[in-house]
Amino acid sequence: MNNAQTIIDALCEQALHPALAVAKSCRDAGKDAVGCFPIYTPEELVYAAGFLPVGMWGGSTEIKLADRYLQGFCCSIMRSNIEYGMRGTYNRLRAVLLPTLCDTLKCICENWKVAVSQLPVIPVVYPQNRSLPAGEQYLKDEFSRVRLELEKLAGHPITDEVLEKAFALYEDWRSAMREFCEAASTHPKTINAKVRHLVIKAGWFLDKAVHLEKIRALTAALKELPEEPCAVRVVATGLMAEPVGVLNLMVENGMAIVADDLAQESRQFRTPARPEGDALSRMAWRVMDQRGCPFLYEVEKTRGQMLIDLVRQYKADAVVTMLMKFCDPDEFDYPIYKAELEEAKIPHLYLEVEQQMDSFGQAGTRIQSFAEMIG
Repeated sequence: MNNAQTIIDALCEQALHPALAVAKSCRDAGKDAVGCFPIYTPEELVYAAGFLPVGMWGGSTEIKLADRYLQGFCCSIMRSNIEYGMRGTYNRLRAVLLPTLCDTLKCICENWKVAVSQLPVIPVVYPQNRSLPAGEQYLKDEFSRVRLELEKLAGHPITDEVLEKAFALYEDWRSAMREFCEAASTHPKTINAKVRHLVIKAGWFLDKAVHLEKIRALTAALKELPEEPCAVRVVATGLMAEPVGVLNLMVENGMAIVADDLAQESRQFRTPARPEGDALSRMAWRVMDQRGCPFLYEVEKTRGQMLIDLVRQYKADAVVTMLMKFCDPDEFDYPIYKAELEEAKIPHLYLEVEQQMDSFGQAGTRIQSFAEMIG
């Protein structure tokens, strides 16, 4: 077994068993954990406070308790998170950070206080108009408030020096993730659609310094392997590439994700920070400089052109939309970039997914037909 496969197997195992991965990460680092709801949670502040930031991206579970607080037409990630919280699955966490970036997240913030009262919630409110100087100042002030909340939770101050180190670590991680994605695009068999997702996802449950070390080693190992051909190369877009059952179908039909515009994946690390300013300013600018994301208000709607550019850059055959059912921001965006893809004559596959999917027959038929059509 080569070094790349050893690292892949370990990361995939951690991504598939997050509770075990988080427990081990806490033991190894000697840290308590703080949950981070999707998306763009200021993890650097959590890390600088001495906690392990843990991604809260729901999961495939039966909804029994969450219906008391969330309607059936709410995003399945949020329903799963409330369900896990009410069951006590998240009791290991000291608190949760919750960005209020969509209508459901705004509701979750208040419902959480009642439904999961044992676990404190720290809201993070982002400015609608990020292009104004007032938006920048507001976001820096908001991060300062979250910093104070985390200091109270930790029982000690977050010094500027510690915050700068945390931010530098995250910038190194983001750079390494971009480099990994480049290497993965030329090795679509070793890093198939499922593996790519799980390798990235593991970072939500590990200390970022540990994940960074593993990603660097994996990227170096990939670069020593010969480049691999692939039947169908696609760019994935949406909230997240789950359930894993859908990715299994893509692998079975020779469809590889060579680049992505996924909220759980590349959107977290594709935008580098500006070189100037202190850590809080650079954190704010990263959010302000983010483009093509439906959760962040953008008059120009650049997502369609970004997808077209990704297709051309990575010589992809098509775009695959993995639209999380009842995700309003993504649903509002879809008709706009769909029309742009059609105008650019780029084949496009639409898949509606949710975490509670228990049947993949229809998705399998669509993926197989699409792969045969463009392969």
